[in-house]
Amino acid sequence: MANHNTAKMDFDAWSAMARNDPAAFESLRLAAIEAAIASAPVAKRERLRRLQWRIDQERRLARTPMGACLRISRMMWRRVLGPGGLNDRVDDLRRVVHGRQRAAAPDRVPSGRVLVFARPRD
Repeated sequence: MANHNTAKMDFDAWSAMARNDPAAFESLRLAAIEAAIASAPVAKRERLRRLQWRIDQERRLARTPMGACLRISRMMWRRVLGPGGLNDRVDDLRRVVHGRQRAAAPDRVPSGRVLVFARPRD
């Protein structure tokens, strides 16, 4: 397929390529990921490569593309809302700015009643 500038391709172009030429899509997808990692500061590249590995593993383990999307979404939300995630870090910053001490130890998880829900299949 023709040489495409991945930064200028829109969703429809990526979607059409995935449908019509999956091999070219995969090649361009990997090139776009590598370009994004290469454009990051050197000190952050290793962490980005490890994150991409985790994402690739979630995709591999999923049975369907939608399942992969859901797995990756859950992974991201855990990093935002889970213990030690972005939400906790923002709260820490807010406390520092307002001169308050941390309410609980950083590795302490609040206790409570655990509700068990059936886990949907991918």
